[in-house]
Amino acid sequence: MRNVDAGGGDRLALAVLAQYRMATTEQMHLVIAPGVRIEQTRRRLAKLRDEGLVDRITLPRAGRTRAWFATQYGAEVAAEWPELRDWRPSRLLADRTAARLRAGHSLVVTETGLSFLQDARRRGEVCRPLDWIPEVYHPLGGSEAVIPDAVLFYRSGREGDDWSMLRAFVEVDRATMGPERLAAKITAYARLYAYVPVTVGRPRPGFNQEPAREDWRRRYPIFPRLLFVLDGTGPAGVDNRIRALRAAARDLVQPGFVHQVPILAAPLTDLLRNGPSAPVWRPVQDPDQRVSWTHSRHP
Repeated sequence: MRNVDAGGGDRLALAVLAQYRMATTEQMHLVIAPGVRIEQTRRRLAKLRDEGLVDRITLPRAGRTRAWFATQYGAEVAAEWPELRDWRPSRLLADRTAARLRAGHSLVVTETGLSFLQDARRRGEVCRPLDWIPEVYHPLGGSEAVIPDAVLFYRSGREGDDWSMLRAFVEVDRATMGPERLAAKITAYARLYAYVPVTVGRPRPGFNQEPAREDWRRRYPIFPRLLFVLDGTGPAGVDNRIRALRAAARDLVQPGFVHQVPILAAPLTDLLRNGPSAPVWRPVQDPDQRVSWTHSRHP
């Protein structure tokens, strides 16, 4: 890494690409350096590519847009940094064929994260580039796990005012699966909410011992909100998918989950047009409402 600025913009650019999986040149520019000319971001990415840390593919059906991703070498470098301590590199991270196949979904997930980042900047709130963490692994025991499209960390409220730290599991749906399969994700999150790891050979807690706790409490003080971002379909398709989510929430074996965890859905077009903090979210239990995700609170 002879020419890489490891303490500044180059480090942030590599960290973002490694964590986000994939981003276009314009997305990278808006994430890491919106206050400068985009030519500076292009030069930075070209330099990282010359160093073998990142690579790119060209999307033929998108005006030959370039999509960037970290190489295996870049992922190994970034994985050593403390700011990526919760990051797990994908086994297919540096595979160009896999990158092309994943580009559609990965770039929409990046666009969703960018909408939260830009909204926070406009509102004077805090959501930094690395506060959007795609594909965080949450085990359910055995070989099962819940892997959100992203986990979001967001500080709502301006400096000096009353503020709160918000967290959300974000699922980005591009209408590539049926409404029932999408709705099944609620069941998976309800299982995560209740999941308590069992250690083989561990004795049951005694009278003065605390019982085992749910696994998610190791990471979060309260269970994150669950946000479904809907893309790739029109108003009728959005309604169908929200109805399926509502039915799944109603039929849960663990009804306490939906009473404790806000579950909201919104079209991506509304997030991009109005900002995620606008009242564009529909609670799945009462989809006629329109609320802001930052004001939808745990009971």
